[in-house]
Amino acid sequence: MGKSDFLSPKAIANRIKSKGLQKLRWYCQMCQKQCRDENGFKCHCMSESHQRQLLLASENPQQFLNYFSEEFRNDFLELLRRRFGTKRVHNNIVYNEYISHREHIHMNATQWETLTDFTKWLGREGLCKVDETPKGWYIQYIDRDPETIRRQQEQERKKKQDLDDEEKTAKFIEQQVRRGLEGKELEAPVYTELNRENEEEKVAFNLNKGASTSVAASSKTSVLGPSALKTAEGAVKRKESTHSSGQSKEKKKKSALDEIMELEEEKKRISRTDYWLQPEIIVKIVTKKLGEKYHKKKGVVKEVIDKYTAVVKMIDSGDKLKLDQTHLETVIPAPGKKVMVLNGGYRGNEGILESINEKKFSATIIIDSGPLKGRRVEGIQYEDISKLA
Repeated sequence: MGKSDFLSPKAIANRIKSKGLQKLRWYCQMCQKQCRDENGFKCHCMSESHQRQLLLASENPQQFLNYFSEEFRNDFLELLRRRFGTKRVHNNIVYNEYISHREHIHMNATQWETLTDFTKWLGREGLCKVDETPKGWYIQYIDRDPETIRRQQEQERKKKQDLDDEEKTAKFIEQQVRRGLEGKELEAPVYTELNRENEEEKVAFNLNKGASTSVAASSKTSVLGPSALKTAEGAVKRKESTHSSGQSKEKKKKSALDEIMELEEEKKRISRTDYWLQPEIIVKIVTKKLGEKYHKKKGVVKEVIDKYTAVVKMIDSGDKLKLDQTHLETVIPAPGKKVMVLNGGYRGNEGILESINEKKFSATIIIDSGPLKGRRVEGIQYEDISKLA
């Protein structure tokens, strides 16, 4: 078998080694590269790509330190939230599970020197409940997710509403009982003596009079009732029909308005961000730290990493560089060429450059993709568009 054979024992052993975790001292956090031995790490430190990354880090070391610290914190808390929830757990158990992932951020690249310092910081910031025991530090995640808080508030509101309904029902029953008792006391019969002034006078009861009056009243209601009911029902039906037709018209009118409002709200929601990199756009390198070879040269963004970093392939030499967006700027093509909107309400849409206003440093484009195809947009700033590759 040849030296470079895919199935040779050495090649198989190398693939097995590359899958597992390696020693921390041979890991380069800036380049995110794991070396297998001291010789490999030494060769990597002398490489051109590593030297370029060191030059970029030397411009603003605090920015890189803050970035790695934030990534470590977010990944650690996400693992704690998903794996253990709000349970109390030893911090070392969470950390061992976190570092078992090969692509994790190493703690020596963050602002915390030890796991104990990081645990104390979590307690001071109010992200976790921490307590020290003879066995070590224990942490407990505090869930401040808006969805969870909203769910808890809804449950409390529902419990309170149920209690209020029970109290209202109990009060209503008490009032009904009180009224019933009061009515019974008022309607209690009063007994009087029967006194007759003249013993010879006969006592007579006229039972037909009340009946006749009741019959007449019922006949009057029967005569007037149907016509009045019919007219009332007709009026109600007319009102309901007019009301329903008015509601349907309003719904038809609102549907178009709702669509426009939803589009406007969507544009406002994603209006502006502090990152603008997109794949397959042409950019220009503005930093001088890489030397005159790359200064003011153009390249194509092949990959966007963590929103703020891009892998740029140079158009002239074909070299690939990993650069922050602060070291790049957009490229404005000639009118009639394709561009991509990088920021604002039309972010992510492709368009055709119509004209350039050099006095206002803005451009006019026609959207060429998406549901807004054909729309003419004026006053887009230079930094919000870039030429497509």
